[in-house]
This record gives sequence, structure tokens and C-alpha cells, in this order.
Amino acid sequence: MANNTVPTDTFAHLLQPDTILPAQYYGNLKRKAIHEPERRLVIAVLQDAVDCFQKHLRARDRKARQLFVDAQEWIASEDRSWPFSFENVCDLLQINAQYLRVGLTKWKERELGEKPRAKVLPLLRQAAEEPAEIRRRVGSR
Repeated sequence: MANNTVPTDTFAHLLQPDTILPAQYYGNLKRKAIHEPERRLVIAVLQDAVDCFQKHLRARDRKARQLFVDAQEWIASEDRSWPFSFENVCDLLQINAQYLRVGLTKWKERELGEKPRAKVLPLLRQAAEEPAEIRRRVGSR
């Protein structure tokens, strides 16, 4: 039977801790901190668009409806020609743009498929009254 043992010093370098200088460690942290404000801005842009998309889905007034339409168009666009496009923002944040787009579209379809949350109640007393009784009561006020 052959001896299949490997000398222990062959893999010894794999078990040694990696040596890192303080300048390397803190330099890496400093580079991350430099980009933190820009990253927070990009997150805020995406968050605002998703908020407008969800908050103003059923908006009736012109301004709120325009916020929804703008957010929907931005999310649907695959244009990468400007820095804050949906595709570029998602890339910077390491988010799959298509996955988020599909998720928001499904959310919208679910929301629009639901019945309205407000309940309309008929005014039974007034519906049962005769028009003459209504005029008489309104005239006596």
C-alpha cells in the first residue's frame, strides 16, 4: 500500500491568518464612507418613486395623479442614458430592476382588482319619502 500522506507544510500557508495593515483596513472604510451620501441620495430617489407609485395609485386630483404617472413611467423605462434612470439606480443599489418592476406591476394589479374600501350606504329614510314631504321639510327650515 502506497503512502498517500501529504507533508503538513504543503498546506500550512492556507491556515495562516491574513495579515492586513491598518492603513489597508481603514482606507477601505474611508472609501465606503466617501460614497455614503451619494448612496443615500440614490436610495431616496428610488424610495420616493415607489412611494408615489403606491400612494397615488387611485389619486383623482391632477397633481397627485401626475406624481403616479411620472413614477410609473420612470419605473417602466429601460432607458440608461441618464444617471438617475430606474435601471441605473437599481444597478447602483444592486437590485434586480426587472424583478422590482414586475413586483410593483403585480402589486398594482392586485390593488386595482380589489373592491373599493369605502362602503356606500343608501339613505333609506330619504329614499322612502315622497318628494312633497321633502319639499315641505326643507321649506320649514
